[in-house]
Amino acid sequence: MTSRLDCCNVLDMDVCPASLINKLQIVQNAAARVLTRSRKYDHITPILKSLHWLPIRFSISYKIVLITYKALNGLAPAYLTSLLPRYNPSRSLRSQNSGLLVVPRIAKSTKGGRAFSHLAPKLWNSLPDNVRGSDTLSLFKSSLKTHPSKHLDV
Repeated sequence: MTSRLDCCNVLDMDVCPASLINKLQIVQNAAARVLTRSRKYDHITPILKSLHWLPIRFSISYKIVLITYKALNGLAPAYLTSLLPRYNPSRSLRSQNSGLLVVPRIAKSTKGGRAFSHLAPKLWNSLPDNVRGSDTLSLFKSSLKTHPSKHLDV
């Protein structure tokens, strides 16, 4: 069941509005309650944690920053890398070597805000330097999983 949800949540963010994410979350919550034999009114967060499941929107964000890491480190197709310009200030600043990305301006805050080219840099830049600067993919994944999820909110 969860692998089906996992497959669904990798949809392009342009076609994945909040209403769909909420519906997927309801299905995930119901599946978690069935598996753990929890009651309908039991708080869902501890149940999801016990199953080691991220809520749907955090799972989407996790995958986006994972793809971003791969793109920035030559582990993804070039077309993805081209969507992620590195931040390069015109004058010397402390932030110039922190691995930040340019967040493109968007005309609308609805669809444009869910586009990979906007959302990926926004999520990437919200990560702490030590997570962004991970030397290997496995270290990045590990750091990301232990990182507070407030930075991975879509």
